[in-house]
Amino acid sequence: MTETAENTQLFDYDHWNSQLPTLSKDYQGASPYPHIVLENFLNPDVLTTCSQEFDKLNEEDGWINYVHYNENKAGLNKLDLLPATIKRTINELNSPEFLAFLSELTGIKGLMKDDLLEGGGIHQSKRGGYLNIHADFTVHPHHRHWQRRVNVLVYLNPDWVEEWGGKLELWDTQMKACEKKVLPVFNRCVIFNTDADSYHGHPEPTTCPEDRHRRSIALYYYTEEAQPFRRATHYMVRPGEEKKKFMVKLDNTMVAVYTEIKGMLGSNDKVVSKILRFFSGKKKK
Repeated sequence: MTETAENTQLFDYDHWNSQLPTLSKDYQGASPYPHIVLENFLNPDVLTTCSQEFDKLNEEDGWINYVHYNENKAGLNKLDLLPATIKRTINELNSPEFLAFLSELTGIKGLMKDDLLEGGGIHQSKRGGYLNIHADFTVHPHHRHWQRRVNVLVYLNPDWVEEWGGKLELWDTQMKACEKKVLPVFNRCVIFNTDADSYHGHPEPTTCPEDRHRRSIALYYYTEEAQPFRRATHYMVRPGEEKKKFMVKLDNTMVAVYTEIKGMLGSNDKVVSKILRFFSGKKKK
């Protein structure tokens, strides 16, 4: 009898836990900062269903359009608006069993999930989409003692080809060189520490066909700290992009101001997309 999507094992704990001694060593010793790229990460049949569900989503229903100088993408982080299999996948990656795996892999104890999916959930970039190199916000805006520690990105892009771009770039902590590029192919997972200098992004606009999108599930994990280091998402210019410094700095200022207001008032991310788009002169595509 064929298993249904509801009872098919999504993450093979026996397989991945058996490799933890090697994987954790590779992760914690990686350059430019702790990270790892894992292939065939989840059950491919379940992930195929996730990809199919993505195709059926209404782009106007709850999506946040992050369209400003430093990025052009969309995100959906309302769990109750997500289709069943995508929701199940996110719940699995936020389960106690997966958190235990993640803690062993990274060497970071006490990792916590984020039920609000702040900044995460599912992401997509259309043709021309990009995300400039940056270090992520360091503290959860609604939990002031939650230090952000780890990102998990799972790509949902069947038949993605190198010519379309969209590679995730990992830069050294001094922003002198890109040390790794990762093509966002189907069922590839990237896990990395989110420190104040964990610079990453996909700065080159995608060149995929109009009917294709760069898609991912993005989840972020935290630890509770008495005095966490607090900073908003901080974008950087790459070597040779000195002409962009003023606009990147202006955009950083707007993001920092919004992040503080958001934390105090609990405002919605849709507000930031409108404000930043206005000041950068970008239009929603």
